[in-house]
Amino acid sequence: MSTQASRSAARLMLSPAVILLLGWMIVPLAMTLWFSTLRYRLLSPGPVSWNFPNNYTFFVTDPAFVAALLNTLVLVVAVLFITVVFGTLLALLLDQPMWGQGIVRIMVIAPFFVMPTVAALVWKNMFMSPTSGLFAELLKAFGLTPIDFFAHYPLASVIAIVSWEWLPFATLILLTSLQSLDREQVEAAEMDGAGPVRRFWFIALPHLARAITVVILIQTIFLLSIFAEIRVTTNGGPGTASTNLPFLVYLRSLSQFDVGTGAAGGVVAIILANIVAIFLMRAVGKNLDA
Repeated sequence: MSTQASRSAARLMLSPAVILLLGWMIVPLAMTLWFSTLRYRLLSPGPVSWNFPNNYTFFVTDPAFVAALLNTLVLVVAVLFITVVFGTLLALLLDQPMWGQGIVRIMVIAPFFVMPTVAALVWKNMFMSPTSGLFAELLKAFGLTPIDFFAHYPLASVIAIVSWEWLPFATLILLTSLQSLDREQVEAAEMDGAGPVRRFWFIALPHLARAITVVILIQTIFLLSIFAEIRVTTNGGPGTASTNLPFLVYLRSLSQFDVGTGAAGGVVAIILANIVAIFLMRAVGKNLDA
């Protein structure tokens, strides 16, 4: 049993790390809040002046804001749907005994360890290039005209790339959960005449509910801040067709050198991300209850 002295010593030893982590998070957030209240443009010399709430008004009334918000939501929902559905199917497939099972699992999980910038460059130049990409060559082989995916389907192309990156993560989490399923229960259902679909729907899927919840919550946090894939492939275009909130903040702060408006956009993005997180926790977080 721990004593009061040992607990106090533990808190004392942990306090430097906790203080460092709090400072690492709070200082940038505080600076963002402060800059969002100022008229601060890097290319406009002169004294920095108070500009609250004009920065927020300018960002929210920007014609690109609504498009960026909708693109962000579409991106998150589409990637979650693709990764959860296909991740479940892949987990069911990889859970079956097969030759070279370990190698197959490593190959399926490997894309998750590819850096987002590298993944976007590979898809842009090797797969989706309208001149020399794999998809273009396949279309030419069938006598069809190659498609410039990033010009005609920019948001769908970004969704495909991000889904490819996050599908291994969902597969790994769901496969781990599937392997803890009670095999005796499955065998009993099979002996009672339940087919594969019924066994999946009434036994495997309820068992995967907690894992699916974890996948949704973790992926949503990262999907709300997707940037590299858009910057490398479409640069937010054509127009605002593939611009999301993080990329819009980048355009205002680093492309147009308007630090005040960019910081205000960052604060708006943080607020919206917390609203989404609270909604998800209320909608699916109950599956995490013991």
